[in-house]
Amino acid sequence: MAEARRRVLARLREWGIDEVACDDAQLVVSELFTNAVRHTDSDKVSCQLRLSGAHLRIEVADQGHTSTEPRARCSGADEESGRGLLLVGALSKAWGVRPDDDGRGRVVWADLPHGRLPL
Repeated sequence: MAEARRRVLARLREWGIDEVACDDAQLVVSELFTNAVRHTDSDKVSCQLRLSGAHLRIEVADQGHTSTEPRARCSGADEESGRGLLLVGALSKAWGVRPDDDGRGRVVWADLPHGRLPL
C-alpha cells in the first residue's frame, strides 16, 4: 500500500494537484487497496487515476474473488477495522463498484474534488 500511495502522490504532483487533494487521494487509495487485499483473494490489484474537470477519479481494480460487494458499514467503538469505506465516502463526492472491463473482477472507484496549484 505504501508503494501505491507514493506513486499516486508522485503523479498528482506532476499534474499540479493541490496538497489537500493529494492527502485525500493517498488516504482513499490506501483504504481501497487495503480492502482489495484483505477481502479478496486477488493475485493482482491495480490503481488508475484520471482527471475529469474538477474531479479526480481513483479506480482500484481487483479480481473480485469474494461473494459480497464492498459497502460502508458502521463499526463498534472497540472494533479495529470497518470504517474505511465510510472514510472514502466522507472524502469523495461519490464512490461505487462496477465490474472490470473483462467482467471477471471489479473496480471500486471514488471521485474526489481537487484544485490545481498556481503555476
